[in-house]
This record gives sequence, C-alpha cells and structure tokens, in this order.
Amino acid sequence: MDAPPGFKPLFRTSPVLDLIGPLYSRGEGRHLVLGLKAETKHCNSRGTVHGGMLATLADVALGYTMAFSSDPPGNLVTANLSLDYAGTANAGDWLEARVDIQKQGSRLSFANCYICVGEQRIVRASAVFLAAGRSDAQTRPE
Repeated sequence: MDAPPGFKPLFRTSPVLDLIGPLYSRGEGRHLVLGLKAETKHCNSRGTVHGGMLATLADVALGYTMAFSSDPPGNLVTANLSLDYAGTANAGDWLEARVDIQKQGSRLSFANCYICVGEQRIVRASAVFLAAGRSDAQTRPE
C-alpha cells in the first residue's frame, strides 16, 4: 500500500503493532500524525473498522506523540483512555490520528486525539498518561 505523500513507516514498533499494522507516520514530536490503511482484518462483522482497533490507534498516537515531544523521550503508560465514536471507517479508508497535547507534567500528561477519514472526524479520544520513569529501550525517530 502506498501511504499518502509525507508518510513513512512508523519509526518504532512492537509485537502488537506488527500484528495490526503497518502503521505510518508524518512529522515528529507534537506534530506527529499516525496513519493506517484500514484492511478487512481491522473490521467487525458489519464490515466497518472495529471500535477496539480505533481505540488502539488512538492510544498509540497519544502515547507516541506525548513521549516523543520531550527530550529525552518520556516513558509513559496509559492511565485513562476514553473515546467518543462519531462515525465509521471501512476497509480501504485511510485513517489519520492527530493529537492535541493539553498538558505535560512531571507525573501526569493529558491529551486529546482525533481520528479522521479525510476531513471527517470519526473518533475523539482523551487520555491521561503516567510517567513511569526512564527506559533504556526508548528510541528516537529518524
């Protein structure tokens, strides 16, 4: 699949992201945008992208954006994630997750994420992340 211009394979992955991906990214730090081409494997029995898949995409976008907007990158864990579904996506749709950081503190960070298909927002997510200390496994985007 060819990602839209400016997107490249996500700079960091994990076993779960390998399973659901490939994920793509554009920008870095506070300006990071994650992208995913919805496939049949992401869909529920009604043929639309499963809400759990959208929640996972939001969680990853929120965490990566907040972690990599500081130097050195933060080691954050999700303390709370809430979502409002305002639309649907289908196999073949290009999904983009954009994050708006509200506050980054020494212990807690707060942000919102919007997942869009084109210009249509289909998910609004809010999250709180807890700083879990520094991890040597952190990597920087290239």
